[in-house]
Amino acid sequence: MPKFDSAGLLTAVAVNHLTGELLMLAHMNAEAIAKTRETGFAHFHSRSRGKLWMKGESSGHVLKVIEIRVDCDQDALELRVDPAGPACHTLAPSCFYRRIESDGTLQRIAD
Repeated sequence: MPKFDSAGLLTAVAVNHLTGELLMLAHMNAEAIAKTRETGFAHFHSRSRGKLWMKGESSGHVLKVIEIRVDCDQDALELRVDPAGPACHTLAPSCFYRRIESDGTLQRIAD
């Protein structure tokens, strides 16, 4: 099992299994990992709401998990997924749709 932090969480990134594109970052606890493995769909722990949630439970933009990888320190996960629509709640394909420019401003990256 992965090594959880003092709050019982670890960082998880979702990556498109076909393209390798980084889609989103979230947190998982043991319950989220168990539910993900049980259902085949990505579940996370919401730190702000303090509860389990399934990605896409209201939008339908679920993440079908193909494989779960653990990093070398066993404190982070990579979910290789097949996304059913945009991964970001803003409807961008990835949550990482902006870059920091040299002047410190944020610039949207073309989809």
